[in-house]
Amino acid sequence: MAFTAPPAGLWQAVRLALGTASALGFARFAYGLLLPAMRDDLDWTLAQAGAVGAANGLGYLLGALLTTALVRRLGMASAFRVGMALTAASLVTTAVSGDYLVLLAVRTLSGTTGAVVFIAGGVLASRAATGASTMPITVYFAGTGLGIMISGVTVPLLGPHWRLAWVGLGVAAALATLASWTAAGGDDERQATAGRARLRPLLVPALAYLLFAAGYIAYITFLSTYLADRQAPVVQVVLTWTVLGTAVAAAPAVWSRPIAEWPGTRALATLLAVLAGGATLALASSATPVALASALAYGATFMGVPAAITALIRAHTPAVDWAATLAVFTTVFAAGQTAGPWLAGLVADHTSTAAPLEWTAVLCTAAAAIALVGRPAATDHHPQSIKGAGS
Repeated sequence: MAFTAPPAGLWQAVRLALGTASALGFARFAYGLLLPAMRDDLDWTLAQAGAVGAANGLGYLLGALLTTALVRRLGMASAFRVGMALTAASLVTTAVSGDYLVLLAVRTLSGTTGAVVFIAGGVLASRAATGASTMPITVYFAGTGLGIMISGVTVPLLGPHWRLAWVGLGVAAALATLASWTAAGGDDERQATAGRARLRPLLVPALAYLLFAAGYIAYITFLSTYLADRQAPVVQVVLTWTVLGTAVAAAPAVWSRPIAEWPGTRALATLLAVLAGGATLALASSATPVALASALAYGATFMGVPAAITALIRAHTPAVDWAATLAVFTTVFAAGQTAGPWLAGLVADHTSTAAPLEWTAVLCTAAAAIALVGRPAATDHHPQSIKGAGS
């Protein structure tokens, strides 16, 4: 049997994927696991809990607005490393105080630094790809699954000890920072130039991305609360989050080819439709088999959406403009996920903990419909070898 060499840049993307494991898996999504314990200990309403989640989204918005300037000053690789280090520090700091305003501030900080990692790492992973391959891009975003798996296996076992859990997540993020340090490469002149945003060809995907951002985050934020209110045992919560994280990590095997080869926004629309179906499935029953099936469908798709968006940016903008364009899309993404948890929590306070999952299903369905009927505007840009563009 002939040996097939892995795509160029794949090993670099694997190490860069520790960035999404930290910035998203630990700093963003693990909050959903910690929410039940924090809510009980600190006597929060669901709206207050959603606002703390929204603070992280607000931080993403600030980080997206700051990243272009930071890249121009430090370079892409250094921005990635600084973002990783500060994210780890913010996670440990989350354990310091139970004061609501302090927690809002710290969660905002972790969102800000996470956005820097998200954007800089996404551009570096795009530059690690060659030709039409999107494997390094999907691998990069799939690193989120590793963070979710680690969180899902460890955090529920700590029960009410949410401060200890945040410290543990910070230590894990620090180790991820060290392991990914050299993967970012060096800061040459081309990397330090952020270019300018090119949004006009991608207005339809941008609108779908906004609805996705406002919708998907409610499922992640309130899933554990939804299960806890239905007396789900700890082992079910652990299994559900482990399946979710494993599915995220395995997603590149499923979605790399469709994202690379399907025309226009077809892959994006399909991902969003499956995502809506996964959320709807959890509403049907909180029984373990159904919850696991929901987590499997959801995990296999939700980080495919940023990967598909990044691939569209790569296909419809010049390489020099990737960072600025991705920063704008991350701003759109952050705006959606800032409002989403708070609004979903507010609705849940007046209805039930099923409302955030319904919120996810409705918004992702709408996003899928928009992506299905729309397509990127024609452009005279032709994708080029990313290896040549970035190194």
